[in-house]
Amino acid sequence: MAKERLKSPRARLFVALDLPDDVRAGLATWQARECTDQALRQVDEASLHVTLCFIGYQPDRAIDAIGAVVTGLEPRPVQLRLEAEPVGVKGGRPGLFALDAPSEAATGLQAELEKRLVAKRLYKPEKRPFWSHVTVARVRLERLPKGPSGRRRRGKPRVVERPPGSLPDELLQTFGSVRVALYRSHLRSSGARYERLAALQLPPATSGRER
Repeated sequence: MAKERLKSPRARLFVALDLPDDVRAGLATWQARECTDQALRQVDEASLHVTLCFIGYQPDRAIDAIGAVVTGLEPRPVQLRLEAEPVGVKGGRPGLFALDAPSEAATGLQAELEKRLVAKRLYKPEKRPFWSHVTVARVRLERLPKGPSGRRRRGKPRVVERPPGSLPDELLQTFGSVRVALYRSHLRSSGARYERLAALQLPPATSGRER
């Protein structure tokens, strides 16, 4: 029985807040100007989001149950605001650059989502606290010679000579997330591709940027 479970098709899943089209377009324009260092790989415009729960690999048969948790949440406005300065993550040689997106509503929604997923044994919470952020660029790894086994070794992140600069003022306004969505991540050498599997539309906020 255990062997049968191990052979079951599995999906790499996460739940995220989707950004409005105009915010993603504005970030893409900024990326084209600021994420130009050869060590950086920009996150595609369509893939810019705020991760709420990275679920990881789950059997395909669990997708419907996870999707039901997502769509069963109570719709509510979720306002976000991007901080101007990108943050390099993971030590002296950052592996990625992200933008803080502080939001009490996002933190509350994440806590509710996590609680529901844990209750159904569909998610194991991370030890680190939730961080509301948008990843905008990943750092390419150094290419190392193959090891004794003939397999190429995994290098450290490359040195980024020119980190991304500040966001323009027009991207510092408060805006509302448009939906909560369950995504499947398809890993590729050129970067992950995300497939939306289930979604809950969110109502617009009473103030700030329009949807």
